[in-house]
Amino acid sequence: MGSNPETIAYPVPELPRIPGRTFVITDYGAEEGGFTLCTSAIQAALDACAAMGGGKVVIPAGIWRTGPLTLHSRINLSADKGALVQFDPDPASYPLLSSQYEGNAGWRCQAPLDGEGLSDVAITGEGVFDGSGEGWRPVKRFKMTEKQWNHLIESGGVLDPQGEVWWPSREAMEGEGFCRKLADKGDTRMEAFLPARAYLRPTLLSLRNCRRVLLDGPTFQNSPAWCLHPFGCEQITVRNVHVRNPWYSQNGDGLDLESCTHALVEHSSFDVGDDAICLKSGKDEEGRKRGLPCRYITIRNCTVYHGHGGVVIGSEMSGGVHAVRVSDCLFIGTDIGLRFKSTRGRGGVVEDIVMENISMTGIIHEAVSFHMFYAGVEGSEGYDEQYFSVTEETPQFRKITLKNLVCHGAATALLVNGLPEMPLADLTIEQFRAVSERGIVLRHATGLTLDRIWLQTAETPEITAHRCSQVVLTQSEDLTITGK
Repeated sequence: MGSNPETIAYPVPELPRIPGRTFVITDYGAEEGGFTLCTSAIQAALDACAAMGGGKVVIPAGIWRTGPLTLHSRINLSADKGALVQFDPDPASYPLLSSQYEGNAGWRCQAPLDGEGLSDVAITGEGVFDGSGEGWRPVKRFKMTEKQWNHLIESGGVLDPQGEVWWPSREAMEGEGFCRKLADKGDTRMEAFLPARAYLRPTLLSLRNCRRVLLDGPTFQNSPAWCLHPFGCEQITVRNVHVRNPWYSQNGDGLDLESCTHALVEHSSFDVGDDAICLKSGKDEEGRKRGLPCRYITIRNCTVYHGHGGVVIGSEMSGGVHAVRVSDCLFIGTDIGLRFKSTRGRGGVVEDIVMENISMTGIIHEAVSFHMFYAGVEGSEGYDEQYFSVTEETPQFRKITLKNLVCHGAATALLVNGLPEMPLADLTIEQFRAVSERGIVLRHATGLTLDRIWLQTAETPEITAHRCSQVVLTQSEDLTITGK
């Protein structure tokens, strides 16, 4: 598939500027084999490199077990082929830091790979960074076979009172209620949250307010929560990486670009337990006040094997998402292919989005979904007809173009669940071929152009519209729109 120049309208990000010095972690006392923690030795190598003005810190082949690492500016942390960096899951090793998660600021355990306010930082090589997420994550019973569930219970941990969710520890299970009580009391002291540390799962990689970031080559896997989370960063390049999480991993997102500017994601693969490549910009009032959009994002030549969505915008998009180009991607067996989601209360504007040359197969729910009633559940069903006043809390999705989409196998080809008070606006879909149970379902949309649409569906009619206006169907033989 070729790329239209429209998909590469933005300059590629600047790459980090890193000196040529080399530091090897074994020179600082790191011992291979996984028998002892190498945290102090690896951190000493990173600190020494930074003190000398930067360079490359090399992790040779072997198993290296460590606690969380603090990155520095002008450093390339490079894991050689055959290297496995395995982060120990003991919550006591992870200090609480002021961070961001799911659109809100708060205390979280330090990420295994952590950096804030950095410039010129890279993680490269063909090694593996493993977050030991099994020591942090809850597991829902319905995602396990009976044999798997029994084995999990026998491994230790605790069950919730309903017997439906397994937790690694009682502290982790009770952490949500503990944190809610602190919030109700208005207690924001870091010390107050320490008893809930096992619940405050970190992302595997957290980079906050950094500039010129490069992730090139490694495998990032088994994260405690989200896997890769750049927040408020500029000039980000993610290429040739492999992101892997168990399909059942709770909050097991692949890459979450939140409030980032000028990012390129290319030639990478994702096989995860939640949304694969996701664009975000804060949640509700906090996100609107911060006002940091995610913008000038290019995603191309990526493959997603499993995930709740292949490429996703939302649901935390209160600061806006603008100027996004996605092209030449393949989704195999994802829950949803191209996924746009929000809900009342978010506010924010999503616009100037072009996605083209997308191939999909074996999609469980919708090949393309616009869902403005997101409630934290899989799929995109559920909507209402009640009108609300339009305020700053009303999300807006508009000026979106999808071109040359192919989907072989889905429950629904295209679903639009717009808000009655703020319909999805100015959506253009050109050259869309889909084999699915249902065809196109449109609710509360205006200014839609459907051009060269080919549908093979089990259900008829192929296209239905409810309370839509200015819908145009062109060059689509044997298709008509029912309703409006």
